[in-house]
Amino acid sequence: MTKFGTEDAARAWDIEYAAGRYREEPPLPFVADIVAAARAHGLIGRNGVYIGCGNGRNYLALVAAGLDLVGLDISERALVQLAERAPERRARLVHGDLTALPDGATYPVVIGIQVFQHGDRAAAHEHIAAAQAHLEPGGLFCLRVNAVGTELEYDHDVIERNIDGGFTVRYLAGPKAGLNVHFFAETELSVLFGDDKAVVRPRLARTWRTPRARGQWSQWEAIYRKAV
Repeated sequence: MTKFGTEDAARAWDIEYAAGRYREEPPLPFVADIVAAARAHGLIGRNGVYIGCGNGRNYLALVAAGLDLVGLDISERALVQLAERAPERRARLVHGDLTALPDGATYPVVIGIQVFQHGDRAAAHEHIAAAQAHLEPGGLFCLRVNAVGTELEYDHDVIERNIDGGFTVRYLAGPKAGLNVHFFAETELSVLFGDDKAVVRPRLARTWRTPRARGQWSQWEAIYRKAV
């Protein structure tokens, strides 16, 4: 399909969205932090891009708060559902990955929630770096990614481990069967964002599955301001 979105990943997410994934779920609490940071830096009403916007769970809340976001996703099914929910946003929705954005396009706000963990370590880092290239100096980069400490629910093989604790699995079962998924160590984020200021320092958000015996899913949440 495209450089950052394999056909297998797009197909897996099409199946998930067709089955009703996220349709009835409220926005993540992290959305409020993004809005607060955008407001504090005078970015409400400005342009932005939401990478992996899905069918609108968080996207619609961010737009309602005043962010004018391009919605980008590799799942055509997700974008169809989003356009049905908000037809006035249809012209702002783009099917594909970062390579589908105009060459050289930059934005004062870049958002990626639960999207940069797809692929192995190198692919995940490359995806973040490519997204950073679309951020204007002084702009905000808002991300939420898989964290080490997650209790893995489905059968998998660990295909790589790094000295900093980050690791990648290839799922053998579950909705991501056949896909590689990376779990970040906090130090990975420090390296990736270097001199950028942490407006919201990386913090762990843990979500318990239902029933609780299925374990918890840990994510890093952080917002960085790109050096000027």
